[in-house]
Amino acid sequence: MKTMTPYSLIPLNPVAMMDVWKLGIMTLELWSTSLSTITMRHGLWQTQSPTSARMLKENQRMVTEKLEAGLETGFELQKAMLQLAFGQGSPWWHTGRRAMAPYHRRSSANSRRLSRRR
Repeated sequence: MKTMTPYSLIPLNPVAMMDVWKLGIMTLELWSTSLSTITMRHGLWQTQSPTSARMLKENQRMVTEKLEAGLETGFELQKAMLQLAFGQGSPWWHTGRRAMAPYHRRSSANSRRLSRRR
């Protein structure tokens, strides 16, 4: 039976430190693209009729994407918990990147899409 090697809370090798750096960059990108997406959607809500086809489609898309990203993140966290239960855990920086990836991907795409639409 394979024994699990415990991971430290602090990365101890350069590869792990780079993974932590990538997680920090992903967090910063997620924060900035989320802020710009919120700002652009807020501008749309102020300038468009709430019952227009464009706004209804945008609002529906927003809710659907949030639900899908939440489900994907939930599955990633569930997978991480099952791996821990079977002694195959991964460090927090790997789990963090996998858990944030669905939100990061959608937020970046929304920011690009809404910034082109003028």
